[in-house]
Amino acid sequence: MEEFGRLDRLKRLRQGRYVPASRGQRLFSKSDLGWDVNIKTGNLGTRAVAVLLAGTMLSGTAHAQAAGRPAPAPQPATQQATPAAAPAQVVPVQEVRTVRTLRVEGSQRVEPETVLSYTRLRVGETYTNETIDQAIKDLLASDLLADVEIDGALTGDLTIRIKENPVINRVVFEGNKRLKADKIQKEVKLSPRQIFTRTAVRADVARIVELYRRQGRFAANVQPKMVSLDQNRVDVIFEINEGPKSKVRQINIIGNEVFSDGQLRGEMATKTSSLKNLLSSNTSYDQDRLAYDQQKLRQFYLTNGYADFRVISAVAELTPDKRDFIITYVVEEGPRYKFGPVTVDSAIRDFDDKKLASALAIKEGDWYNAKAVEDTVEQLSETAGAFGYAFADVRPEFQRDRESLTMTMNFRIAEANRTYIERIDITGNRQTQDKVIRREMRVAEGDAFNTFLVKRSQDRINSLGYFQDKFEIERKEGSSPDRIVLAANVEERANGELTLSAGFSSLEQFILQASIRQRNFRGKGQTVSASVDYSSYSKSVELGFTEPYLFDSNVALGGTIFRRDYNAFNYIGSDRSTTYSQVSTGFQVVAGVPLTEYWTLSGRYQLAQDDVTLDKNTFYSDTDGDGVRECDPVIAGRYYCEAVGNRLTSLVGVSLIYDSLNSRLRPTRGERLTLGADFAGLGGDVRYIRGRVDADKYWNLGSNFIFSVSAEGGYIHSLESSRGPGIDPVRITDRFYLGEPQFRGFDIRGVGPRVQRIGFTGDPLTGTQLLVEDRDRIVDDAIGGKAYYLTKAELEIPLGAGAQELGLRPSIYVMAGSLFNITRPAKTIEFAQAADASGKPLFNADGSPTLLPKDNFLKDAAGNQLYFAGGVPTVTTTCQVGYSASPSQPCVGTTINPIASSPTAPFFERYVGDSARPRLSVGIGVNWNSPFGPLRIDVAKALLKNEGDDNKLITFNVGTQF
Repeated sequence: MEEFGRLDRLKRLRQGRYVPASRGQRLFSKSDLGWDVNIKTGNLGTRAVAVLLAGTMLSGTAHAQAAGRPAPAPQPATQQATPAAAPAQVVPVQEVRTVRTLRVEGSQRVEPETVLSYTRLRVGETYTNETIDQAIKDLLASDLLADVEIDGALTGDLTIRIKENPVINRVVFEGNKRLKADKIQKEVKLSPRQIFTRTAVRADVARIVELYRRQGRFAANVQPKMVSLDQNRVDVIFEINEGPKSKVRQINIIGNEVFSDGQLRGEMATKTSSLKNLLSSNTSYDQDRLAYDQQKLRQFYLTNGYADFRVISAVAELTPDKRDFIITYVVEEGPRYKFGPVTVDSAIRDFDDKKLASALAIKEGDWYNAKAVEDTVEQLSETAGAFGYAFADVRPEFQRDRESLTMTMNFRIAEANRTYIERIDITGNRQTQDKVIRREMRVAEGDAFNTFLVKRSQDRINSLGYFQDKFEIERKEGSSPDRIVLAANVEERANGELTLSAGFSSLEQFILQASIRQRNFRGKGQTVSASVDYSSYSKSVELGFTEPYLFDSNVALGGTIFRRDYNAFNYIGSDRSTTYSQVSTGFQVVAGVPLTEYWTLSGRYQLAQDDVTLDKNTFYSDTDGDGVRECDPVIAGRYYCEAVGNRLTSLVGVSLIYDSLNSRLRPTRGERLTLGADFAGLGGDVRYIRGRVDADKYWNLGSNFIFSVSAEGGYIHSLESSRGPGIDPVRITDRFYLGEPQFRGFDIRGVGPRVQRIGFTGDPLTGTQLLVEDRDRIVDDAIGGKAYYLTKAELEIPLGAGAQELGLRPSIYVMAGSLFNITRPAKTIEFAQAADASGKPLFNADGSPTLLPKDNFLKDAAGNQLYFAGGVPTVTTTCQVGYSASPSQPCVGTTINPIASSPTAPFFERYVGDSARPRLSVGIGVNWNSPFGPLRIDVAKALLKNEGDDNKLITFNVGTQF
């Protein structure tokens, strides 16, 4: 009966089974689904079984009596041998036998010795039924075998028949769209040429499901399948149903009274799935983020004085459809505390406790703020570091008074040794030479440690732009307590830049700019650059080289050679018309030397040849009929005709620069000021002085908000004598211009003084003359200014983690500026104003003066007045009466000839835009590290503009790095 119970338990546990066998032998095997136990007597008769059973019972009785306990009452043999009770027909499992022989059958890859090593069966040793059972369990637990049978249990000649687990031919994933197969393959353990086991399959299914849960897909389901192949191989197929991404439908907060649910949700990283959070990647459920949000809540309350705040519980419930989560927080706010007395207790003799305490930002009576406490600890640590105590231990001590709701603070500074720099380790620079990094260090090996100088060194290395963002110098303990090791572990990034800028202008149409620059040439910190600009009206080529440390000295030297072709233009109707062409060819040499850590003095020399021309076919004409074609101011404009010619400019300049930015590429704090002055006249044909100022300041507002303010301005003054009334002494090619790209919201040269020539419709003699109102039919010439200013305030706005991964950095900005101060140009031509019979001037219906066409009298090459022979406009003669083919021949005839002239249609010339009154624009821009390179898009709206200004709404540019 005891054996019956054991077998029944095995059957319930699905641990094993006896399989039918011939000659009455007992076999053990494992089915595909588990273990069962059965017994079949084979050729043994019912009587033989009864006899064996009776013997077993007698043996059990004897053993029980020997143990001092009553034996169970024997049952009649006939009751044990009925066919209905077949499972009771068992062999005596307690009988001890000896293993006579032991062999393994069915092994292919697994050696027989390996199979036997997993069992306790050995030749010459005894065994029981339990030994056989345990051997089967041990073999199957090895994950090497799919099926096991043990034959010969009654005779002692044991044969272990095995069926090995198949070998995996390949692992296939089907249905996975959101996760790539290679990413899933890294997580699973099954792989080709491994042994297939169901345990490993179940484990990999769990891993895949967990992988999808990390992605927020809690409805994901994985069904494994096995395809049998020849040579005992299988293909394992994971059929994946990814399901929808589980979003956070709702966030409930219970127990908050001081702050609203909206305020607290705004502090959390997790966001609810809604239209306003469309670009956020934090709308999916993440258990780690749930724990992080609890810390964010605690941090928020602690910074607002609630020192007893705690999160009682945070529960995330999955909706029945497994599509969304509902998160519920239960919080306890507690009372609000203020700072009590704030003291400093320093064991370092160099410090005065009272002076340190008075310099702290937190004061008694302020609301308690845990962030302010952390900042104070950092401040005291930095102060200690500035005095050479690198490992100063600053610990805040709190004394909470729940009755007065005050928090007494004492900052204890433990005793520390003054620290010296043992060595500076630089690692990770595969291309950049060590000296390029070391020369930016403000400390050297053997110097006393100084936190300020280490931080400055860190900022200078960041400003190089050669390495990863937010590079930090690590501090490690040296060989003794008073020694420190500085570790600069850099990660080099692409320092080559290939930039392609494209834009669309209402004037220039498509604009293309291309430049290539290597900022760390040959790993020596040198800069090599080349740029090409091309548009319908401008072309330039420029080559440059800069050595920041000439001959390893603290002197920078650079040079540029250039050729710039610029075509100025105006707009007549729907056609753009080139006015003048300026070709500048020359070079520039720049040298700089640092005066202090932050001040640098820079000098430069530039020599340029400028050639300004006008299209002779368009803007030149024989105005007086003498056969000589000259620049016609009526067509080109007097100011452009004055600019024509060749000029050599020899210029020397100097700049004083203050720079404390933490990065020149993407600064987040610090300021930069540049004061520059240029003098043209060291030889050459042009003489003027020009001054410029440029200032920028950046603030890190926290939470990745970066606010910046910039301002620039300039003025140019000619040193040449006056060139006549209505002519400014500063040439049009030397003046300042303002617009795109400096001033967003306005087009190229879209701001500042300009001359507009407006034609008329109708006839002045019939009283129908009116000014043209269509702006596209107005000739508009920007003529620059001698003074300008431009200011900008910009706020860079951080986005969610998903947008940051895409490299999106939006910003909003407001800009104000102006270009002004130029001599009012003289009118191109004076038209007579019509008058009535009494001589009173006439005006048109729109208020404009009624102007008459101007007659231009024609002359021959000798200066003789020409006449229209017989009044025919196509035939001219020098004879006032009669006709002569040439001036040397006498005039024949009596016909009086009218004076030959070419009338110019009247137009109204208007000078606009010369005002210091600020123009104002607001806009939003987005920087995006797109797959094809950095992309910048700006949308800016001009809110304030002057008459004649040309605004522009959208600009963009794109580049790449290598």
